[in-house]
Amino acid sequence: MIRHCVFVRFRNDVTDDERAAIHADLEALRRVIDGMGKVEFSVNTSPEPFARGFTHGFTIDFRDAAARDAYLVHEAHSRAGARLVAALEGGTDGLMVFDLDIGA
Repeated sequence: MIRHCVFVRFRNDVTDDERAAIHADLEALRRVIDGMGKVEFSVNTSPEPFARGFTHGFTIDFRDAAARDAYLVHEAHSRAGARLVAALEGGTDGLMVFDLDIGA
């Protein structure tokens, strides 16, 4: 299983409603991308001082690398990703992605 970890810095003017809509767009991808599993969203709650300004994050579990790769090129992901990037501080500078192979 691949756990797709995304950490973001939203612009200060992005409302809670807009963040919720972005989350809903990402969650909706489960209906169109085979092998895409659980999606979890959260604000950073770590007490450690290493967040480097990343305030929110989400993870998506994929059955395998092939499912993750299908997600990456899917047109619905491109639309949801563009909406997310538009809401971030500095566009893609406000984004960090890290994938973990956590086994089956």
